Amino acid sequence: MVGDMQSEEVLEFGRYRSAPQRQARLLEFLRSNLFTDIQLLREHLGVSVATIRRDLSELEGRGLLKRTHGGATLINQVTRDAAAAVRELSNAEEKQRIGKAAAELIVEGDAVILDSGTTSLAVARELAAKPSLTFVTNGTDVLATLVAGGARNVHFIGGEYVDINHSTGGPMAADMVRQFNVDKAILSVSSVDLNRMLLCTLMPQVGSVQQAMIEIAQSVIVVADNSKFERTALSVIAPISDVDYIVTDSGSRPVAERLPADIKQKFIFA
Repeated sequence: MVGDMQSEEVLEFGRYRSAPQRQARLLEFLRSNLFTDIQLLREHLGVSVATIRRDLSELEGRGLLKRTHGGATLINQVTRDAAAAVRELSNAEEKQRIGKAAAELIVEGDAVILDSGTTSLAVARELAAKPSLTFVTNGTDVLATLVAGGARNVHFIGGEYVDINHSTGGPMAADMVRQFNVDKAILSVSSVDLNRMLLCTLMPQVGSVQQAMIEIAQSVIVVADNSKFERTALSVIAPISDVDYIVTDSGSRPVAERLPADIKQKFIFA
């Protein structure tokens, strides 16, 4: 009995020491396998069955998966998202590459508006130290990253605080966005729905701000890792045809190859 308890404790301090890290890896594993059972997750993550069950319950409560007998499966229609700390760790290497590739589309002197997504945050890290750029953002994490990185000209959008993605949203934020005129918009999205050719997000109060960002930008750049192409979401932002570039990782290449030529040419692979 004592030995079993000690082995459980060892498992609890396995490969991933924090819940956000572990849950991000769990979701990545599920995206690769579509369905998995608890024992496979236990072996993959190096934690106890009890911990896996707690994580599955929490992620199911957020609408990110559906528990089945002995395991879990993904939900294609996303109604809620993981906490920002989990999302930032999910596909982190891909987001870093996407951030670098998207930053290459920005030129000296640009005015750039960035939304609050974790992939937009990766772009902000690449751009913050460029003194000739002017930034507008509704993301508190993006704001902090820009300021810490040395950005000199930063405007912050006010409005209703949205905790799930650390942003401001709603009508006040959308109206404030429309007071600007920028060269480039950097948008993270919850879904690139290739069946309906739509960009989607979880909440209308977030989507309305992103719609306003599209309206005021000369060029619109969507940044999205490969997981965003496997699902849809509640609130429509815009048709894919409304954006100029979709910067993603090589994991999205197979789905892009099946697209019409006018949509395929928008893709940049990092």
